[in-house]
Formats: sequence, structure tokens, C-alpha cells
Amino acid sequence: MAVTSIKNKTKSGSLLVGNQYYLPTDFESIATVTVGSTSVSTIQFSSLPTTYKHLQIRISARSAAASNYGNFYLTFNNDDGSGLWSSHNLRGNGTSVGSTYHTNADIYWMTQYNGSIPGNNTTASIFGAVVIDIMDYTNTNKYKTLKSFYGFDLNGTASGTGELALTSGAYRSTSTPTSIELVTGDLFKQYSSFALYGIKG
Repeated sequence: MAVTSIKNKTKSGSLLVGNQYYLPTDFESIATVTVGSTSVSTIQFSSLPTTYKHLQIRISARSAAASNYGNFYLTFNNDDGSGLWSSHNLRGNGTSVGSTYHTNADIYWMTQYNGSIPGNNTTASIFGAVVIDIMDYTNTNKYKTLKSFYGFDLNGTASGTGELALTSGAYRSTSTPTSIELVTGDLFKQYSSFALYGIKG
């Protein structure tokens, strides 16, 4: 069946009807980890490939924290004592807004206000969504920069309505990371999922 272009009335056997196709920047799946019946405190992506321009981590997760919110952090190469991290966070929860910053930190904090994913006191089906971009991770002429965006809606089941936040950070090292660790002191609960992608750029 022929398709007619609304723009110029051209008929074509293709849905593109004479228009140029568009290929978005390539994202390639590197690894995915889904938490099983035993909750875990650490998710690690090791032996990182060096063939991409950037990396992205997509997360759907829930914390075992005995509250409405749970925190977690990111670090490279199990290095959580160097003091090389800086970050700042902007967030809102439907009632109030706030910000935090960290300098000379040992880790990349998602936030220290409420939390970055729902905790154990919220409805069991509520998970938080997080996207973390790691820019130019193989470039040895600059520090590593990150940005993350996360949010969740508590659907009126707990105090506060949820949280939405933007965080950016820098790891003041020119070395290429070989592993990424996502760590919480409260455990990631079953069905939490962590997917690492490479971006060709």
C-alpha cells in the first residue's frame, strides 16, 4: 500500500515517503544486573570497555532502608577514600526545594536529602528511576564528569509526595576507570535493576 506525504503529496511504498531517515546516537548494552531474592549492598560493573565515548547507567531500584527514602552512592575502582569527588544536588519534593554540595568527598553522592530511591516504608510496588551519565570516561587529558537525574512518586502513601533531583559531579582524576560501584548501606531490594550502556558519540 502506498503512503502519501502530507508535506508534498508524494506517494511511496516506504513510511518515510521521501524523507531522510535519522539514526540517533548509538547506545549499546554492556551489562545488566537484577537483584534476586537476596538483597545486596553493592552493584559492580567491572572490566569496563574503553571503546565508547560516554557511559550511561539506567536504574530502577528500591531500598531496604527502614524509612520512606534510601541513599546510595557511586565510586570508581573501589576508590572510596581518596577525597577526589565533588558534587552538587538540586531537588524538590512537591512541597519544598533544596540543594547540597560536597567537596573533597570520597564518593559521588546522589543526594543526602531524603533519598534517591524509595525506602521500605513505602508501597512495595514503588521503585525509583535514576539515569547517570559518565562523560568522556576514557579521556586522560581531563577529569571525569558525571550528571544524574532521578525521581519517584510515593503516590500519597507516605509523608511527602516523592522527589525529583538533578546532581552533577567530578572525579578529579585523569585515569580511565576500570570498574563502577553503586553502594548503599541499606541494601537494594529484589527486582532492583541496573543497566550499563556505552555511547559511541
